[in-house]
Amino acid sequence: MAMNVREELIKEASRLTREARKRWNAHENNQSCRQARDRALAVYEKLSKKERNELPEVLRVWLRYRSEKYFGKGRRGNGMSSKSSQN
Repeated sequence: MAMNVREELIKEASRLTREARKRWNAHENNQSCRQARDRALAVYEKLSKKERNELPEVLRVWLRYRSEKYFGKGRRGNGMSSKSSQN
């Protein structure tokens, strides 16, 4: 039995988020990690609220909150604390 398009999007969002987390945990905090996260977020944004809740919670939390802390639009530079550059 074939999956419908929405179920495939849910699986793809989970797969891409796992890939981004794997790269993050391997300290590949470079362009490849950012690209994987951006692809995961793009698929995640296409899902309805109900569909988003079908993703494992740990993936949703990492994608929405933790990764935003490090990869968010306001982030720049090499990830060093901005406090050190203010001295």
